[in-house]
Amino acid sequence: MQFQHKNVILTGASSGIGYSLAKLLPKENCSLALLARRKQILDQITNDPLFAGKKINAYKCDVSKYEEVVEVFSEVKNDFGSIDIAILNAGTSSRAGVKEYSAASGKEIFDVNTLGLIYCIEQLLPGFMNKKEGMIVGVSSLSDVRGFPRSGFYSASKSAASLMLESLRVELKPYNVKVLTVKPGFVKTPMTDKNEFHMPFMMKVDKAAEIILRGIKKEKKNIQFPLPIVLGAKLIKIMPDRLFDYLAGLDLPKKKS
Repeated sequence: MQFQHKNVILTGASSGIGYSLAKLLPKENCSLALLARRKQILDQITNDPLFAGKKINAYKCDVSKYEEVVEVFSEVKNDFGSIDIAILNAGTSSRAGVKEYSAASGKEIFDVNTLGLIYCIEQLLPGFMNKKEGMIVGVSSLSDVRGFPRSGFYSASKSAASLMLESLRVELKPYNVKVLTVKPGFVKTPMTDKNEFHMPFMMKVDKAAEIILRGIKKEKKNIQFPLPIVLGAKLIKIMPDRLFDYLAGLDLPKKKS
């Protein structure tokens, strides 16, 4: 897949991996629609002299709000004529133990990480299926393999996203619509900066964006990195429950006697 002369939509473009991708994609000679809740940050990219002459439009969009997604995607289609590649990157996370267990927190994470993905894909499918062409790139996480303590909502939301993308990949094959799943390990972003635990093989965000871009060009079904975390995730997935429970519980606060 080449980006040249394609219309690309990118969600979650104001921070982290999305922001790095937003700075890389104009160099690929594509037209770019940037979506995020913080439009003022996107405006810095659209007004950057480095990208003069490029078609880059910024849109305020909270992917957790269905009506907003419908409205903005319609606006993008009107402005660009069509969408060829969708990089659905918007995501959120928070960590809390059982003492802070909150349905509101769980809803917020699922609304963005899972339902936000669903809302965006609904807007893409009719056009992609009719023209029998298109690409959906969904950003999940290697944390989708197990229910990690204090990250249950996040892991579950990413697991749901990964499984949904996998299902779509099979169903959309007869329509020549490609579905790619991105599963990063630990990437240094404002989201991971909040984590209080050790994160091995932490990767710089610009390097992660470059890996994702290369993977999209190669149309890799699963873009997973870095290799040590990928292998570790595969091992954790098949690990016996008793061993997982023991290892995952090592970092939990010890109950006072």
